[in-house]
Amino acid sequence: MTAIWTEKYRPEKFDEVKGQEEIVSRVKAFVEQKNMPHLLFAGPAGVGKTTLALVTAKQLFGLSWRDNFLELNASDERGIDVVRVKVKDFARTKAMGDVPFKIILLDECDALTREAQQALRRTMEMFTKTTRFILSCNYSSKIIEPIQSRCAIFRFKPLSEDNVGEIIKHITEKEGLEVEEEAKKVLLEVSEGDCRRLENLLQSCAVLDKKITKEGVYIVAGAVKPKEVKEVLEMAAKGKFLMAREKMLEMMLSCGLSGLDMIKQIQREIWSLSLDDRTKMQLIDRCGEMEFRMTEGADEFVQIEAFLAYMGVIGNKKEN
Repeated sequence: MTAIWTEKYRPEKFDEVKGQEEIVSRVKAFVEQKNMPHLLFAGPAGVGKTTLALVTAKQLFGLSWRDNFLELNASDERGIDVVRVKVKDFARTKAMGDVPFKIILLDECDALTREAQQALRRTMEMFTKTTRFILSCNYSSKIIEPIQSRCAIFRFKPLSEDNVGEIIKHITEKEGLEVEEEAKKVLLEVSEGDCRRLENLLQSCAVLDKKITKEGVYIVAGAVKPKEVKEVLEMAAKGKFLMAREKMLEMMLSCGLSGLDMIKQIQREIWSLSLDDRTKMQLIDRCGEMEFRMTEGADEFVQIEAFLAYMGVIGNKKEN
């Protein structure tokens, strides 16, 4: 890039976006040519979609990026008036500088109503010469087909363990933190490839102690140790329903876990139980049913108890 940067202003670079090398290389090529189509970034939370959009704008426009870049969060402003007023007003003016277009970032655009998406579809078509859209979403299936066909689609993936480990190393070196190896494994497990969640966990742990331990991560994350979950499931499978029920409710209340959080941890631990594959499949199927019932408004404690009771029934059948 030929832009001159002041000492106070250092733009983010493409190599700072971790774990999405193929996508970054293609977007970087667009920036180098100073020309690009509308872009659709789809993928889970915390993997770099918004960051890459901001890096693209800063590398394209340099110091004038704020004048040529509009960011809207569609989950807050999701109606048709936003597209008709804010987006159109910004799109109809020419860009400043030697790049022939402006950029509008619509974050979480899968929250836009169908009517707003229909209006956006026409706006994207009308102002192609002066504006490029970057649409960011978690689920591309919620974006209407006419918008998808107008965009180059980039599907982001969750960060790998190596990427997350690299981020942990970078943060701990900069902040002077010490992280135990066991704590790193827990951070990898709890963050589930979400960089934003990882950074929040590290910051919360660092407030308590500069040395980050496995126990500290579990406390901050509000998660139960996998060993404890496994013990409860084994109790239930052996027919010790009342003991399993009491310990499970105690864990949920002491850690402040919702039923959905608990059922996800149960689902992960089922695979480590000493049961045959068919039984594990039945339990996973029941986990899916419990999760659906909870999202539909069923009482989470009743559903968890029902699952433990189901495990006891299956365990009893195996013994007989």
